[in-house]
Amino acid sequence: MAETTVAEVMAELAELEDPKVRAVNERHGDDHGVNLGKLRAVAKRLKTQQDLACRLWETKDTAARLLATLICRPRAFERDELDAMVREARTPKVHDWLVNYVVKKSPHSEDLRLAWSTDPDPVVASAGWALTTERVTKKPEGLDLAGLLDVIEAEMKDAPDRLQWAMNNCLAQIGIDHAEHRARAMDIGERLEVLKDYPTPPGCTSPFAPIWITEMVRRAG
Repeated sequence: MAETTVAEVMAELAELEDPKVRAVNERHGDDHGVNLGKLRAVAKRLKTQQDLACRLWETKDTAARLLATLICRPRAFERDELDAMVREARTPKVHDWLVNYVVKKSPHSEDLRLAWSTDPDPVVASAGWALTTERVTKKPEGLDLAGLLDVIEAEMKDAPDRLQWAMNNCLAQIGIDHAEHRARAMDIGERLEVLKDYPTPPGCTSPFAPIWITEMVRRAG
């Protein structure tokens, strides 16, 4: 029954494949051609199905893995399962959805945050930094924010792209959410100039930390 269901889902995803969507996604390192709005509609219809989610993940197909993150039960995964999944999630979108939709809702998120943040694999480390950024905003108690800024100041400039992006997010969030560290966060951003020249569409906020911090603080009034 489950295998038939997987086959049906894979056939549906194949029908949704759009060469134009794939061309855009591949420029960002994502090898799938399914419109994400349509993918979410499939997930909404399927609802939560943990067994099906696990079987879709096992296909290693990017669109199927994205769908799996939407229909799984995050709290059902063991710590080591999530660790293995993050290491397997090599495309940026699968990695991003896995961290944001699954790991952040897991009871193992703090344990994994600590383990991943210093992992030698920069993509795995970026997941740890994403979880740290979540805590900076929602549960900063117990975090050494000054210590995090020390690490960012020392390592962000030369970090690989995805790790650098995650560290920059953390830098900006510290500056936005914690006024006592804002001046230092701004200063680190100004000196390191990470993402200073990042092409930003009209109406969007630059990811360059000083601009991002200033704008978000302004909006908060």
